[in-house]
Amino acid sequence: MKIALIAHDRMKEEIVNLSMAYEGILSEHELYATGTTGLRIMEATSLTLTRFLSGPLGGDQQIGAMIARNEMDLIIFLRDPLTAQPHEPDIIALLRLCDVHKIPFATNLGTAEVLLKALERGELSWREIVHKE
Repeated sequence: MKIALIAHDRMKEEIVNLSMAYEGILSEHELYATGTTGLRIMEATSLTLTRFLSGPLGGDQQIGAMIARNEMDLIIFLRDPLTAQPHEPDIIALLRLCDVHKIPFATNLGTAEVLLKALERGELSWREIVHKE
């Protein structure tokens, strides 16, 4: 599966910790990330990621393009709910694209862990069916 990992600045430590905790599961999949998030994850783990631009510089849109082409299976975007983001429209566009293409989208640690545990159990294999349409 293709998985995107994204985090706002104040959430980067959480996504790094999540990546370390679930490194075994994540290592079995094709990983993508926005700039700094991807760098921080690669520095803390042995995971290999394809890195895009920083979110505000277009990384969110690069991931959105993959979603629009139905080339992404799962998004983990740890959002900072207490800080206004200048690129909020890009974030809303990602959410909308995920809804259109039926892609699971976690915006907090609790949902991310539920999705990763489901992935480990093979419960997200229905995404493979969606790819074939």
